Amino acid sequence: MKSLRKHWEDIYSTKTSSEVSWTQEKPLTSLDFLHSFQVPKNAAIIDIGGGESKLVDFLLEEGYSDITILDISETALQHAKNRLGQKSSLVKWIVADINEFQPGRKYDVWHDRATFHFLTSEKEISKYVSLASEFINHKGFMTIGTFSENGPLKCSGLEIKQYSEQTLNLILRNHFDKIRCITEDHITPFHTIQNFLFCSFRKAA
Repeated sequence: MKSLRKHWEDIYSTKTSSEVSWTQEKPLTSLDFLHSFQVPKNAAIIDIGGGESKLVDFLLEEGYSDITILDISETALQHAKNRLGQKSSLVKWIVADINEFQPGRKYDVWHDRATFHFLTSEKEISKYVSLASEFINHKGFMTIGTFSENGPLKCSGLEIKQYSEQTLNLILRNHFDKIRCITEDHITPFHTIQNFLFCSFRKAA
């Protein structure tokens, strides 16, 4: 069976950004949630599964100075570095499977668009929640985007776990206080529709 890392390396090595469903020219919802947290420009922000996402481009443009991008695919991160050019030196890049990630620091904002829903076992989900709880600063924020109950059942050939506002909050409520949730339709580069759930949380006191 092909490893998870090889699965994603193959995708990013053989497909352009216009050939994968998750591409966004501007991640408006992610930026909206981040702005709502009103954190300072030097806040420590980590993007889980950031890959080729252009979120980092806009964060740098807005003056955020402590950005970390984590992805399982080294190829995806290299594509992002190439796109940013010299600005890539302003970003911390981590090649890691979220299931094996061992942060060396804490973060003020934990952003995850479309990584969490790939965790389908109770063990993986519990480990993720514990990791986020431990490495998000006191009163820090988390925003998670997953496929909703009206979204796809698979992505890139992998099974995913759909969420409602209630089911996501149930998983996180022991460590995080929900701020707000929205659903939205993501239009893929090939003009199909994927319904997402986005929720923001604050680390519980």
